Amino acid sequence: MSPNPWLAAVKRILALSQTGLAFQPGEYDRERYEEIRQISLGLLADASNVPIEQIISLLPHEVGYVTPKVDIRAVIFRGTDEVLMVQEKIDHDRWTLPGGWADVGYTPFEVAVKECFEETGLHVEAVRLLAVFDKRKHDHPEELWYVYKFFILCNITGGEILENTTETSGVSWIKFGDLPGLDLSANRVTYSQIARLLPFASDPGLPVLCD
Repeated sequence: MSPNPWLAAVKRILALSQTGLAFQPGEYDRERYEEIRQISLGLLADASNVPIEQIISLLPHEVGYVTPKVDIRAVIFRGTDEVLMVQEKIDHDRWTLPGGWADVGYTPFEVAVKECFEETGLHVEAVRLLAVFDKRKHDHPEELWYVYKFFILCNITGGEILENTTETSGVSWIKFGDLPGLDLSANRVTYSQIARLLPFASDPGLPVLCD
């Protein structure tokens, strides 16, 4: 899926308008930044054919300088040819690596540990950072916010696999050879991303990947 340059430009303009407002501009500039923000929201609403109010409800509820959101994914290998995957209820039981949005007050490693337990029932230890990807540079569907994706290697220390949680409908060890045919939750992870992580199964000391 090729990035939409028009949509990317509108989102960038929207971010610039909010950043401008964060620096407490004078009355004249504030009005202009507000106007730019409203124009950007209108363009997004027209492009998606939904009301501006719905667009606003989907935007991150934050003020100040606009920064990327952070998505944390736990990467857990079994041997050198299997990786742990979960099925996301919210995305029609499609498969992904355990994880979710980073929470305020938690380190990236703590988020990986917490999300893994909530989605699989397993206790894990976060070992090292494997990759930081800019979501815009990968084959994900378009969305309103800008996202960095952290992939963190974890080792199982205890617990039992839960086949059903509040967020997931299944947990399974997937053979590397079966990954191409898996129905992935494309908004969360892509096959090309997982493929770049697989070499860490046999050599966890490889250099960190970063866009």
